[in-house]
Amino acid sequence: MQSENISDGQEERSFIEIARRAQIIECAINVIAELGYAKASLAEIAKRAGVSKGVISYHFAGKGELMQQVISTVVEKAGAVMLPRIFAEHSVAGMLRAYIESNLEFLDSHRNHIRALMYISGGARRDDGKPAIDLTLTFDPAVRELENLLRSGQEQGEFREFSPRVMAVTIRSAIDTVSLQLAVYPELDLKIYANELATLFNVATRK
Repeated sequence: MQSENISDGQEERSFIEIARRAQIIECAINVIAELGYAKASLAEIAKRAGVSKGVISYHFAGKGELMQQVISTVVEKAGAVMLPRIFAEHSVAGMLRAYIESNLEFLDSHRNHIRALMYISGGARRDDGKPAIDLTLTFDPAVRELENLLRSGQEQGEFREFSPRVMAVTIRSAIDTVSLQLAVYPELDLKIYANELATLFNVATRK
């Protein structure tokens, strides 16, 4: 009985800790999106989260680790939106269109998350002035996944011959540029943008 109570207590603490970490990460995203990277101090994030700075230090080794968790969280959320849409398709061409359209759908519905990534990428610096957060760690895997998708389309005879690497980088860059467009033109209609982008790459890849 006692061991069961201990186990239950550990599971409850674990659940609470997971929920607290998620709360801090979401709060960090909103603070960075509103104030920028430099002004998004741990003290300010703690204040917005309604906890002490010590609570953040308990869950994260420092601002750098918290920023890495912000990036991981955004990537995970994007995957949760995109993957069901992509794998619901029965053709590679359909999967490519779903990839582009669902990605822009995520950008549209998670604008603070994208803005936070942009601020982190532009503001986080090491002592030598180099970026502290390497976003190529998320860019390169995304490009490789696209390469595999495009190569599959070629093997199945849906796509013409082209360099999967060049096309994947081009598609990924076109999508990532939308984040910059949103910063300048927040009223941008991403449904129209997504359709145009998906049509453009459908024409570029098909036989």
